[in-house]
Amino acid sequence: MNAPQKPQHLNTPHTNAAWHQRRLDATPRGVGVMGDFFIERAKNAEFWDIEGRRFIDFAGGIAVLNTGHVHPKVQAAIAAQLQRFTHSCYQVVPYTEYVALAERINAILPIDGPVKTAFFSTGAEAIENAMKIARSATGRSGVIAFGGAFHGRSMFAVAMTGKVQPYKAGFGPFPPEIYHVPFPCHCASLDDTKRAMEQLFKCDIEPNRVAAIVFEPVQGEGGFNPIQPAAVKWLRELCDQHGIMLIADEVQTGFARTGKMFAMEHYGVSPDLMTLAKSMAGGTTLSAVCGKAAVMDAPSPGGLGGTYAGNPLAIAAAHAVLDVMAEEKLPERAQKLGDELIARLNAVQARSKRISDVRGLGAMVACEFVDATTGAPDADTTKKVQAAALKRGLLLLTCGVYGNVIRFLFPLTIEDAVFAEGLDVIDASMAEVLA
Repeated sequence: MNAPQKPQHLNTPHTNAAWHQRRLDATPRGVGVMGDFFIERAKNAEFWDIEGRRFIDFAGGIAVLNTGHVHPKVQAAIAAQLQRFTHSCYQVVPYTEYVALAERINAILPIDGPVKTAFFSTGAEAIENAMKIARSATGRSGVIAFGGAFHGRSMFAVAMTGKVQPYKAGFGPFPPEIYHVPFPCHCASLDDTKRAMEQLFKCDIEPNRVAAIVFEPVQGEGGFNPIQPAAVKWLRELCDQHGIMLIADEVQTGFARTGKMFAMEHYGVSPDLMTLAKSMAGGTTLSAVCGKAAVMDAPSPGGLGGTYAGNPLAIAAAHAVLDVMAEEKLPERAQKLGDELIARLNAVQARSKRISDVRGLGAMVACEFVDATTGAPDADTTKKVQAAALKRGLLLLTCGVYGNVIRFLFPLTIEDAVFAEGLDVIDASMAEVLA
């Protein structure tokens, strides 16, 4: 009788190169992967690959790990819930922790009046449901978003996304009645946006057919572009004038990243709806739509939900995340770390004309690279800085419509010594590339 074969996943060699080839053979190229190494274990702002190499993580799972890798309190909360139950489907057999988490989030939202919260699994799922709620509440169908926006990869979410490559190319046609105007940030004026909106209302859709205007307080994939404060107030007035829902997409900006629990707190404006996800649940899959109670109640029972929406393990993790945010004062720490990073980047910018801008709110910071002579976006230099940092063991992400922006998304729980080490790597990497 032949001896049983080892499972395929245990076959040797257990090296990055071998697994990289297996990945290419087993998974589609459409799932783009930045690294050619594979994570083995992680702690706070550090991880180690399967060959034992150490990395400092300034990517945070794309803004998911504000409380770090495997925070002890988050880990303990998940472990405790794992002993009780892992799934019932909230719409079939509800559980108290879901309701309690909604109450906790409702209490801290920057939305005026009574509010309610519904939980889902991903940011894209949250934004899709926010659109359903807005359409149900208004009886309208039109949606206005912004150039450079990123709202997710599902079909309606990617239609709202204002960046073609790689998110929209080859996937059309998209759902109708979605319109884009310039985003009022450092790269477009509020007057530009106002003129585009006026043109939109004259040529494409009348205001009384628009259900919602959706925006990111700081654009993520678009380049870490903070919206102009005056623009937020203008959007609120515009929506009030025409009965349009104002939706703040805080999937990436939420949960202390910008120096406040939610980025909308910087603007003093109350949206009608907000979408949350990413760092909400310490690396587990959880998202939310939150908003004014009357608006949230517009869909009929059964109109919202999902089989895995508000998964018990993720709900437990989110309770722990809220505890950690308060106990470790992570919004304040985000501001402190962001200020330190900006100071270091400003020092580099003073020595190089190839950095055109250093910007951000709190610890949601980015620097933009351009050609020193022409001022054109320089994606090549951006990639070289990213590669130089990775060679030194620091993981960075790029973004921007032109791919010429490096964004920084380290855990807010990062140890001071590890943070200082990361900043030194940034200095060395930029010195190498920009010399």
